[in-house]
Amino acid sequence: MKLNSVRNLKYIGANQKLSLLDVIYPEKVEPLPLIIFAHGFKGYKDWGHFPLLMEKIAASGFCVLKFNFSHNGGSIEDPIDFPDLAAFAENTYLKEQADLDEILSWAQKDQPLPMRIWNPGEIYLIGHSRGGSMAILKAAQDARIKKVVSWSAVSDLLMRLPAEEELYKWKKEGVRYISNARTKQQMPMRYQFVEELEEHQAELSLQKACKRIDIPQLIVHGSEDETVPLQMAEDLNAWNQKAKLVSINGANHTFGGKQPWPKDQALPPEAKELLHVTLSFLKSD
Repeated sequence: MKLNSVRNLKYIGANQKLSLLDVIYPEKVEPLPLIIFAHGFKGYKDWGHFPLLMEKIAASGFCVLKFNFSHNGGSIEDPIDFPDLAAFAENTYLKEQADLDEILSWAQKDQPLPMRIWNPGEIYLIGHSRGGSMAILKAAQDARIKKVVSWSAVSDLLMRLPAEEELYKWKKEGVRYISNARTKQQMPMRYQFVEELEEHQAELSLQKACKRIDIPQLIVHGSEDETVPLQMAEDLNAWNQKAKLVSINGANHTFGGKQPWPKDQALPPEAKELLHVTLSFLKSD
């Protein structure tokens, strides 16, 4: 199926910061369900094989919107590397929730696109890793979302904080640096990240969110995830008895993907299975 796309459109994210989004859609007359894809920590909309996955989803009869979180460290001019470390330092979970809210509002408005390509009343949310956790939180309290899918999502944001000694050092120095193996950057995170998380624990609880979700929920995780233990997916599933959990045997955190991903390279087997289970869920009643 032939696909059309409109790339690098601007939207206004948290704190009025501009960021980018893409829309991919097949040549169809009737309005299609809209898939919104949220990337993970140190990620972006065009990371690895995720753009290919989004194209496959669009070709299966969906309109797909993928975007960069406003404070992910990218810029309008350079959305792949991380030139804006000042913005990265200021990022928080609530900023990412605000970005998702702006994206959802963007999808409801008239845009420089034929709105007939998607149905604003049929919006599904997919997120990878931290983006998956953000998707769950948003789906629990936003009626505009009709289905939610998380890939390799974290189940407890507080548990992702460093050990007590490192946390004390972070508080004392006011900033902590995260290594980026690909770009060789030391990416700063201000201690306000911790303060906001502690202040808004209830609002940012994945357990409470899963218990509130009353729409179809799919949880997908790799059995060999080296970053987020499979137990976290099992926790998410335990908190919503109506959710569906699929463990992909042998899959790592990115389901076989890496950056860069050659344009002519096919999806690895783990990603093909990820695509299959996700599409089956999205197309089910």
